[in-house]
Amino acid sequence: MKIDGKKFSEMCISAANALNNDQAAINALNVFPVPDGDTGVNMSLTMSTIQNLREFEGTVSDCATKVADSMLRAARGNSGAILSLFFRGFAKALKGLEEVDSADLANAFERGTREAYGAVMTPTEGTILTVMRICAEKGIEATRKGRFAGNPKAFFVYILKVANETLAITPELLPLLKDAGVVDAGGSGFVTVIAGMLQALQNHPVEREGGETAAVSGVADFNDFDTGDIKYAYCTECIVDKTDEYQGEGKCESFRHYLTHMGDSLVFVDDEKIIKVHIHTNHPGKVLEKALIHGSLYTVKIENMRNQHTELLEEKGAVAEPRLPVGFISIAVGDGVAATFRDLGVGYVVPGGQTMNPSTDDILAAIDAVNADNIFILPNNKNIFLVAERAAEMTTDKKIFVVHTSQFTQGFTAMMTYDESLTPAQNAAAMEEVAATVTTISFTRAVRDAEIDGMHIKNGEVLGLLNGKVRAVAADIPAALEQLLDAVNAPAFVSVYAGADAMDTVTAKVQEMLAARAPSAEMLVLEGGQPLYDYVISLE
Repeated sequence: MKIDGKKFSEMCISAANALNNDQAAINALNVFPVPDGDTGVNMSLTMSTIQNLREFEGTVSDCATKVADSMLRAARGNSGAILSLFFRGFAKALKGLEEVDSADLANAFERGTREAYGAVMTPTEGTILTVMRICAEKGIEATRKGRFAGNPKAFFVYILKVANETLAITPELLPLLKDAGVVDAGGSGFVTVIAGMLQALQNHPVEREGGETAAVSGVADFNDFDTGDIKYAYCTECIVDKTDEYQGEGKCESFRHYLTHMGDSLVFVDDEKIIKVHIHTNHPGKVLEKALIHGSLYTVKIENMRNQHTELLEEKGAVAEPRLPVGFISIAVGDGVAATFRDLGVGYVVPGGQTMNPSTDDILAAIDAVNADNIFILPNNKNIFLVAERAAEMTTDKKIFVVHTSQFTQGFTAMMTYDESLTPAQNAAAMEEVAATVTTISFTRAVRDAEIDGMHIKNGEVLGLLNGKVRAVAADIPAALEQLLDAVNAPAFVSVYAGADAMDTVTAKVQEMLAARAPSAEMLVLEGGQPLYDYVISLE
């Protein structure tokens, strides 16, 4: 027995109908707050456009290609995009074949899985990708051992069993699933697809149910998930019709690389004539502007996931947290820096800083997420002052205080100065006053030749900054630090924040030099993780 084009079209339509019928049950498994809309809806819509294959006549290769092309353009959400990529790889494996047997299908599962993994920047195990991968591995292993005797029906029975077993262990692979008490939603959708295809092979294709809702066997509990924990607010998707310059697969690697720095949950498909993008980002406008360089926008979808999460909690009857008298927002970059702000009581950290200033909308989204009457904003960068002030002016239901901190070191000191016995206005003034007393030394590297205040700077040289101004130029960080230490008074407290590119040997040398300059000072060395600046040092 082999599968021809007509039977394959019936299998795909049956899978699409199964997704449609089960979308409510799949939606209920979502553990990330309203991820990209809803997994079940997104996967169903991704396959819904293949309904026009009902009267298909042709080879299995032609059918698979039509399915893949249709799904790629219709793909929605992370799981929908991954599902479309699976079928894209499936079609490539079946290219040129009129009919297929179990060995061909095993190869198609393997190629489909490889295609899906290849487009996801940071694959996460315990998701739909894991279910795909194990199905592919087991399928290849079994067919190479001569199982199924070329029988596609037996192959799909086996793959469905593997898929269900893999889905059941996804909570052990992904703690978020275990905490919510559910299996992976995308993986569940993939199991539904395989089951629907098998039913068509068994001559009992799934029919689309009009208006009926599938029973929900498990529902994710994410009432404890804080809206402020959503790092990237906007689920952004687009399809780009390529210009002639970018026609062909793999011609847009620079765009892919750009997006890796713009957010997470990135799925990037660089097809012959189109680019398909899915990303969670705080700057959807920048994503779309970059996309337009490569062609025209065929479709665009942007959703605010913070708003979706809040709305869903209201729909589910979650008890609202009582409004607090005071809340704090900080702008920061670097995992260690952000973690320190949270430890000091900051409820919402907006990603951003030097070279990646947040927008007014980003700060407004943070204000919306902080449930407090009075909110203090710590910009930690002079370039963010006006944006923060604008967001404060636009907020009418909360009192906003912008504390003009120009370095994150000042932000830390300001937070430690907060006094509950003072009024919000008094605290804002006191926090700003004490922040101004902090001396900050930082080190970065010149990106071009320049001349500043009589200093001749060459590309790649170390720049030593004192309170944000270049005051030293040297071949290495210790030499630059030596110049700067002559310009500061001996401090009582020293905090060293090592950046993402800091080296242990240099950190030790910096610590040694500071200890020699202020032997009685209390010193703390922390992993800040900030980019661009190898070290940021607070002197108080």
